Amino acid sequence: MTDRTGGPLPKPVLDPDLLSRCISCGFCLPACPTYAETGDEASSPRGRINLMRALQNGDLEPDDPTLKEQSSQCLGCRACEPVCPAGVEYGQLLEQWRDHQWRGRRMPVLARVLMLVAGRRGLFRLLGRLRGTPSTNVAAAPAIAPGEASLMLGCFERVLFPRVSRAALALVPGLTAPASQGCCGALHAHNGDTATGERLAHRTGQDLPGTIVTTSGGCAAHLASVLGKVRVRELSDLLATDSPYLPLGELRVDGRRARVALQDSCHLRNGLGVWTAPRDLLARTADYVELPSAGSCCGAAGTYSLLRPRESRRILTAKIDEIEAAHVDFVAAVNPGCLRQLRSGLRRRRSRVKAVHLAELLAMAAENRPPAT
Repeated sequence: MTDRTGGPLPKPVLDPDLLSRCISCGFCLPACPTYAETGDEASSPRGRINLMRALQNGDLEPDDPTLKEQSSQCLGCRACEPVCPAGVEYGQLLEQWRDHQWRGRRMPVLARVLMLVAGRRGLFRLLGRLRGTPSTNVAAAPAIAPGEASLMLGCFERVLFPRVSRAALALVPGLTAPASQGCCGALHAHNGDTATGERLAHRTGQDLPGTIVTTSGGCAAHLASVLGKVRVRELSDLLATDSPYLPLGELRVDGRRARVALQDSCHLRNGLGVWTAPRDLLARTADYVELPSAGSCCGAAGTYSLLRPRESRRILTAKIDEIEAAHVDFVAAVNPGCLRQLRSGLRRRRSRVKAVHLAELLAMAAENRPPAT
């Protein structure tokens, strides 16, 4: 096909089929955190899709200030997807938009640095060893039989929260955790480099035999989108549906059953539809308390809390208010970014509530011991 001058038509910035699904009905507006915060149509999924169409049609240039602002302001939480009657895959559109919008020098410097660091497999292996992240050597292990599974250690998670992988291995005996594994590519896919994100996901699939079990909701959604849902299981989904792995015991504080809340992982809930599993597990081991906005973004959103700290903190402040008002002992997270975000907010508030990964809480309940501080 050619344009009016007889030359070839430029390659579309976004998938036309994905873009055409939006019927501008507005069901997404109440679900969008940035629209709720600003009341600005451009800050809604519907508004951003209209901006994508303007970019696709050549009505706006990539350097347009509104395009630059909105491609960055979006949390990428995908809360608009479950409520969309037309089945718009907004997460894919956002990734394609940022692939074009953040190309070359237009990519945020901090995002570029983080992706560069995440790609250093040797660095994370060394740091993970120093932090005490567990691992097993698949080469020295027996042959992997069908149905066996491997634990994904993650990149930043193995450095920041090594207790999480230790807890997961305690909950699911027999998991292997190859030390050679690296980043799954979710960080890249969400920050304007989906090609590298897909390549790293495929490499993770090669590094980890059998079913890939992950303690990160965002990584689970990314890997499932590239490798297929059959290949990937998030830990809470595995524990809740496969009875042999169910932990026993209960979590107690000061001689009573602990009160525990949950912060959903946006991509796990909105991308994979996993949200009842962590609640079921917590209710079996503690007194579960549902936060009004448990299913809404905490403001971490991958690199968002680093790239747009002011907006991120505003979202987090309201979340911490809810947690404090609920009078809980713990708030559980199923994603390392959310865990870091919640801990920083609770620390600033000097709250007595502790933010802990779900795997750690379940491991403590299984051992029926007081939680570590």
